[in-house]
Amino acid sequence: MIVTVTPNPSIDRTIQIDRLDRGRMIRARAATSEAAGKGLNVSLALATEGVDTSAILPLAADSATVYLRLLADAVPITAVPIKGAARVNVSLVEPDGTVTKVNEPGPQLGPDDVEAILAAASAVAGSGWVVGCGSLPPGAPVDFYARLIALGSEDRRIAVDTSGEALGAAVCARAALIKPNTAELAELVGRPLATIGDVNAAARELIERGAHAVLVSLGPDGALLVDARTASHAEASIDDVVNTVGAGDALLAGFLAAGGGSDALGNAIAWSVAAIRSPGTRMRPVTAADRGAVIVHARIDSSRRLRS
Repeated sequence: MIVTVTPNPSIDRTIQIDRLDRGRMIRARAATSEAAGKGLNVSLALATEGVDTSAILPLAADSATVYLRLLADAVPITAVPIKGAARVNVSLVEPDGTVTKVNEPGPQLGPDDVEAILAAASAVAGSGWVVGCGSLPPGAPVDFYARLIALGSEDRRIAVDTSGEALGAAVCARAALIKPNTAELAELVGRPLATIGDVNAAARELIERGAHAVLVSLGPDGALLVDARTASHAEASIDDVVNTVGAGDALLAGFLAAGGGSDALGNAIAWSVAAIRSPGTRMRPVTAADRGAVIVHARIDSSRRLRS
Protein backbone atom coordinates (compact mmCIF):
# COMPACT_ATOMS: atom_id res chain seq x y z
CA MET A 1 0.00 0.00 0.00
CA ILE A 2 1.22 3.47 -0.93
CA VAL A 3 -0.54 6.23 1.03
CA THR A 4 -0.46 9.81 -0.22
CA VAL A 5 -1.04 12.97 1.82
CA THR A 6 -2.10 16.13 -0.02
CA PRO A 7 -2.59 19.14 2.29
CA ASN A 8 -3.56 21.45 -0.60
CA PRO A 9 -5.68 19.60 -3.18
CA SER A 10 -7.02 21.38 -6.22
CA ILE A 11 -9.43 21.35 -9.09
CA ASP A 12 -7.19 21.47 -12.16
CA ARG A 13 -8.66 23.34 -15.11
CA THR A 14 -6.81 22.59 -18.37
CA ILE A 15 -7.57 24.99 -21.23
CA GLN A 16 -6.32 24.31 -24.76
CA ILE A 17 -5.47 27.49 -26.68
CA ASP A 18 -3.81 28.28 -30.01
CA ARG A 19 -1.38 30.83 -28.58
CA LEU A 20 -0.89 32.84 -25.40
CA ASP A 21 -1.10 36.55 -26.23
CA ARG A 22 -0.80 38.71 -23.11
CA GLY A 23 -3.37 41.47 -22.89
CA ARG A 24 -5.57 39.94 -25.60
CA MET A 25 -8.86 38.06 -25.52
CA ILE A 26 -8.12 34.35 -26.17
CA ARG A 27 -10.69 31.83 -27.32
CA ALA A 28 -10.21 28.33 -25.95
CA ARG A 29 -10.32 25.29 -28.23
CA ALA A 30 -11.28 22.93 -25.38
CA ALA A 31 -11.37 22.82 -21.59
CA THR A 32 -11.51 20.09 -18.93
CA SER A 33 -11.58 19.94 -15.14
CA GLU A 34 -10.08 17.24 -12.89
CA ALA A 35 -9.82 16.55 -9.17
CA ALA A 36 -6.12 16.93 -8.48
CA GLY A 37 -3.34 17.91 -6.08
CA LYS A 38 0.18 16.49 -6.17
CA GLY A 39 -0.37 13.61 -3.75
CA LEU A 40 -3.71 12.72 -5.30
CA ASN A 41 -2.03 12.78 -8.73
CA VAL A 42 0.45 10.20 -7.43
CA SER A 43 -2.41 8.01 -6.18
CA LEU A 44 -4.28 8.37 -9.47
CA ALA A 45 -1.22 7.26 -11.44
CA LEU A 46 -0.74 4.30 -9.10
CA ALA A 47 -4.40 3.29 -9.39
CA THR A 48 -4.21 3.53 -13.19
CA GLU A 49 -1.44 0.93 -13.11
CA GLY A 50 -3.21 -1.31 -10.59
CA VAL A 51 -1.06 -0.43 -7.56
CA ASP A 52 -2.82 -0.43 -4.17
CA THR A 53 -3.08 3.15 -2.90
CA SER A 54 -5.10 5.47 -0.68
CA ALA A 55 -5.20 9.28 -0.59
CA ILE A 56 -5.57 11.51 2.46
CA LEU A 57 -6.68 15.10 1.83
CA PRO A 58 -8.70 17.96 3.30
CA LEU A 59 -12.10 18.27 1.62
CA ALA A 60 -13.31 21.88 1.50
CA ALA A 61 -17.06 22.16 2.19
CA ASP A 62 -17.97 24.70 -0.49
CA SER A 63 -16.57 22.59 -3.32
CA ALA A 64 -16.84 19.06 -1.87
CA THR A 65 -19.65 17.95 -4.18
CA VAL A 66 -17.84 19.10 -7.32
CA TYR A 67 -14.51 17.66 -6.18
CA LEU A 68 -15.96 14.24 -5.39
CA ARG A 69 -17.88 14.18 -8.67
CA LEU A 70 -14.70 14.89 -10.60
CA LEU A 71 -12.79 12.27 -8.62
CA ALA A 72 -15.51 9.70 -9.40
CA ASP A 73 -14.16 7.12 -6.91
CA ALA A 74 -10.94 6.73 -8.94
CA VAL A 75 -9.01 6.10 -5.72
CA PRO A 76 -10.02 5.44 -2.11
CA ILE A 77 -9.71 8.61 -0.05
CA THR A 78 -9.74 9.60 3.60
CA ALA A 79 -11.28 13.08 3.61
CA VAL A 80 -10.74 15.56 6.44
CA PRO A 81 -13.62 18.09 6.29
CA ILE A 82 -12.56 21.76 6.33
CA LYS A 83 -14.18 25.10 5.61
CA GLY A 84 -13.87 27.10 2.39
CA ALA A 85 -13.43 26.05 -1.24
CA ALA A 86 -10.72 24.01 -2.97
CA ARG A 87 -8.30 26.07 -5.04
CA VAL A 88 -8.60 26.05 -8.82
CA ASN A 89 -5.36 25.74 -10.79
CA VAL A 90 -5.48 26.83 -14.43
CA SER A 91 -3.16 25.44 -17.13
CA LEU A 92 -3.11 27.18 -20.51
CA VAL A 93 -1.75 24.63 -22.98
CA GLU A 94 -0.48 25.58 -26.45
CA PRO A 95 -0.21 23.11 -29.38
CA ASP A 96 3.57 22.65 -28.96
CA GLY A 97 3.11 21.55 -25.33
CA THR A 98 4.01 24.90 -23.76
CA VAL A 99 2.09 25.30 -20.49
CA THR A 100 1.35 28.53 -18.61
CA LYS A 101 0.10 27.66 -15.13
CA VAL A 102 -1.69 29.79 -12.53
CA ASN A 103 -2.16 28.20 -9.09
CA GLU A 104 -4.44 29.61 -6.38
CA PRO A 105 -3.20 29.54 -2.75
CA GLY A 106 -5.90 27.24 -1.33
CA PRO A 107 -8.26 27.47 1.68
CA GLN A 108 -7.08 28.33 5.18
CA LEU A 109 -6.14 25.43 7.46
CA GLY A 110 -6.54 25.83 11.20
CA PRO A 111 -4.40 24.01 13.81
CA ASP A 112 -7.16 21.43 14.33
CA ASP A 113 -7.28 20.76 10.57
CA VAL A 114 -3.53 20.17 10.50
CA GLU A 115 -3.72 17.77 13.44
CA ALA A 116 -6.63 15.91 11.82
CA ILE A 117 -4.72 15.38 8.55
CA LEU A 118 -1.64 14.07 10.39
CA ALA A 119 -3.83 11.85 12.59
CA ALA A 120 -5.48 10.40 9.50
CA ALA A 121 -2.06 9.63 8.04
CA SER A 122 -1.03 7.89 11.24
CA ALA A 123 -4.24 5.84 11.34
CA VAL A 124 -4.39 4.81 7.67
CA ALA A 125 -0.73 4.14 6.95
CA GLY A 126 0.66 0.69 7.70
CA SER A 127 3.85 -0.68 6.22
CA GLY A 128 5.06 0.67 2.88
CA TRP A 129 5.43 4.20 1.59
CA VAL A 130 3.69 7.35 2.84
CA VAL A 131 4.08 10.24 0.40
CA GLY A 132 3.52 13.88 1.37
CA CYS A 133 3.16 16.08 -1.69
CA GLY A 134 2.59 19.62 -2.79
CA SER A 135 2.51 23.19 -1.55
CA LEU A 136 1.25 24.07 1.90
CA PRO A 137 -2.02 26.02 2.07
CA PRO A 138 -2.44 29.15 4.20
CA GLY A 139 -2.31 28.26 7.88
CA ALA A 140 -0.27 25.06 7.49
CA PRO A 141 3.00 25.19 9.46
CA VAL A 142 6.34 25.03 7.65
CA ASP A 143 7.18 21.84 9.56
CA PHE A 144 4.03 20.02 8.35
CA TYR A 145 6.02 17.49 6.32
CA ALA A 146 8.66 17.19 9.03
CA ARG A 147 5.87 16.16 11.39
CA LEU A 148 4.66 13.65 8.80
CA ILE A 149 8.19 12.22 8.59
CA ALA A 150 8.11 11.72 12.37
CA LEU A 151 5.39 9.10 11.77
CA GLY A 152 7.88 6.95 9.84
CA SER A 153 9.43 3.72 11.01
CA GLU A 154 11.59 0.90 9.67
CA ASP A 155 8.53 -0.49 7.85
CA ARG A 156 6.89 2.85 7.01
CA ARG A 157 9.07 5.04 4.81
CA ILE A 158 8.16 8.69 4.21
CA ALA A 159 8.75 10.48 0.90
CA VAL A 160 8.21 14.22 0.41
CA ASP A 161 7.69 16.30 -2.72
CA THR A 162 7.41 19.99 -1.88
CA SER A 163 9.47 23.19 -2.11
CA GLY A 164 10.94 26.12 -0.21
CA GLU A 165 11.15 26.13 3.57
CA ALA A 166 8.89 23.09 3.87
CA LEU A 167 11.36 21.12 1.72
CA GLY A 168 14.30 22.26 3.83
CA ALA A 169 12.52 21.17 7.00
CA ALA A 170 11.73 17.77 5.46
CA VAL A 171 15.38 17.21 4.52
CA CYS A 172 16.55 17.94 8.06
CA ALA A 173 13.83 15.63 9.43
CA ARG A 174 15.57 12.75 7.61
CA ALA A 175 12.98 11.82 5.01
CA ALA A 176 13.54 8.47 3.30
CA LEU A 177 13.12 10.18 -0.07
CA ILE A 178 13.03 13.79 -1.26
CA LYS A 179 11.82 14.60 -4.79
CA PRO A 180 12.67 18.16 -5.86
CA ASN A 181 12.86 19.48 -9.39
CA THR A 182 15.98 21.31 -10.53
CA ALA A 183 14.70 24.77 -9.58
CA GLU A 184 13.60 23.61 -6.11
CA LEU A 185 16.95 21.94 -5.51
CA ALA A 186 18.84 25.05 -6.68
CA GLU A 187 16.81 27.22 -4.30
CA LEU A 188 17.55 24.90 -1.41
CA VAL A 189 21.34 24.86 -1.92
CA GLY A 190 21.45 28.55 -2.82
CA ARG A 191 23.17 28.39 -6.21
CA PRO A 192 22.35 27.77 -9.89
CA LEU A 193 22.68 24.25 -11.26
CA ALA A 194 23.95 24.23 -14.82
CA THR A 195 25.09 20.62 -15.31
CA ILE A 196 24.13 17.13 -14.22
CA GLY A 197 27.29 17.14 -12.11
CA ASP A 198 26.02 20.27 -10.33
CA VAL A 199 22.71 18.51 -9.62
CA ASN A 200 24.52 15.45 -8.30
CA ALA A 201 26.63 17.57 -5.94
CA ALA A 202 23.58 19.49 -4.71
CA ALA A 203 21.63 16.26 -4.09
CA ARG A 204 24.56 14.93 -2.06
CA GLU A 205 24.36 18.06 0.10
CA LEU A 206 20.77 17.12 0.97
CA ILE A 207 21.92 13.64 1.94
CA GLU A 208 24.56 15.18 4.19
CA ARG A 209 21.79 17.27 5.79
CA GLY A 210 19.72 14.17 6.55
CA ALA A 211 17.77 12.89 3.51
CA HIS A 212 18.33 9.21 2.76
CA ALA A 213 17.81 9.52 -1.01
CA VAL A 214 17.05 12.28 -3.51
CA LEU A 215 15.11 11.85 -6.77
CA VAL A 216 15.54 15.00 -8.89
CA SER A 217 13.24 15.60 -11.84
CA LEU A 218 15.26 17.31 -14.58
CA GLY A 219 12.50 18.17 -17.07
CA PRO A 220 13.64 17.30 -20.61
CA ASP A 221 16.85 15.80 -19.18
CA GLY A 222 14.99 13.05 -17.31
CA ALA A 223 15.75 12.34 -13.67
CA LEU A 224 18.70 11.76 -11.35
CA LEU A 225 18.61 9.43 -8.35
CA VAL A 226 21.22 9.95 -5.64
CA ASP A 227 21.74 8.10 -2.37
CA ALA A 228 24.64 7.73 0.03
CA ARG A 229 26.44 5.20 -2.19
CA THR A 230 25.39 5.67 -5.81
CA ALA A 231 23.91 7.99 -8.41
CA SER A 232 22.06 7.12 -11.62
CA HIS A 233 20.58 9.06 -14.53
CA ALA A 234 17.78 8.12 -16.92
CA GLU A 235 15.82 10.00 -19.56
CA ALA A 236 13.60 9.63 -22.60
CA SER A 237 13.83 11.41 -25.93
CA ILE A 238 10.35 12.03 -27.38
CA ASP A 239 8.88 14.60 -29.74
CA ASP A 240 5.17 14.31 -28.95
CA VAL A 241 4.81 16.21 -25.66
CA VAL A 242 1.16 17.06 -25.02
CA ASN A 243 1.10 18.46 -21.46
CA THR A 244 3.87 18.48 -18.86
CA VAL A 245 1.56 19.08 -15.88
CA GLY A 246 1.67 16.04 -13.58
CA ALA A 247 4.86 14.58 -15.08
CA GLY A 248 6.78 14.91 -11.81
CA ASP A 249 3.94 13.26 -9.89
CA ALA A 250 3.91 10.35 -12.35
CA LEU A 251 7.70 10.09 -12.03
CA LEU A 252 7.42 9.73 -8.26
CA ALA A 253 4.52 7.26 -8.56
CA GLY A 254 6.44 5.06 -10.99
CA PHE A 255 9.52 5.16 -8.81
CA LEU A 256 7.65 4.04 -5.69
CA ALA A 257 5.59 1.45 -7.60
CA ALA A 258 8.85 -0.21 -8.66
CA GLY A 259 10.06 -0.39 -5.07
CA GLY A 260 11.77 2.96 -4.60
CA GLY A 261 15.30 1.61 -5.06
CA SER A 262 18.18 2.16 -7.44
CA ASP A 263 16.60 -0.08 -10.10
CA ALA A 264 13.29 1.83 -10.11
CA LEU A 265 14.46 4.85 -12.12
CA GLY A 266 13.66 3.42 -15.56
CA ASN A 267 10.08 2.66 -14.51
CA ALA A 268 9.76 6.18 -13.11
CA ILE A 269 10.79 7.71 -16.44
CA ALA A 270 8.33 5.50 -18.35
CA TRP A 271 5.45 6.71 -16.17
CA SER A 272 6.57 10.31 -16.66
CA VAL A 273 6.56 9.78 -20.44
CA ALA A 274 2.99 8.49 -20.20
CA ALA A 275 2.06 11.62 -18.25
CA ILE A 276 3.49 14.12 -20.73
CA ARG A 277 1.73 12.27 -23.53
CA SER A 278 -1.59 12.71 -21.67
CA PRO A 279 -3.87 15.71 -22.34
CA GLY A 280 -4.72 16.53 -18.71
CA THR A 281 -3.20 16.22 -15.26
CA ARG A 282 -4.17 12.56 -14.92
CA MET A 283 -1.72 10.06 -16.40
CA ARG A 284 -3.10 7.60 -18.96
CA PRO A 285 -1.97 3.93 -18.77
CA VAL A 286 1.72 3.30 -19.48
CA THR A 287 2.37 1.64 -22.85
CA ALA A 288 5.18 -0.41 -24.34
CA ALA A 289 6.07 2.65 -26.43
CA ASP A 290 6.49 4.71 -23.27
CA ARG A 291 8.83 2.10 -21.82
CA GLY A 292 10.69 1.79 -25.11
CA ALA A 293 11.59 5.49 -25.03
CA VAL A 294 13.51 5.16 -21.75
CA ILE A 295 17.30 5.35 -21.68
CA VAL A 296 19.08 4.39 -18.44
CA HIS A 297 22.68 5.57 -18.64
CA ALA A 298 25.52 3.31 -17.55
CA ARG A 299 27.30 6.30 -16.08
CA ILE A 300 26.58 9.93 -15.29
CA ASP A 301 27.91 12.56 -17.68
CA SER A 302 28.76 15.18 -15.06
CA SER A 303 29.72 17.81 -17.62
CA ARG A 304 26.44 17.59 -19.54
CA ARG A 305 24.60 20.91 -19.46
CA LEU A 306 20.94 20.97 -18.52
CA ARG A 307 18.36 22.20 -21.00
CA SER A 308 15.96 24.90 -19.89
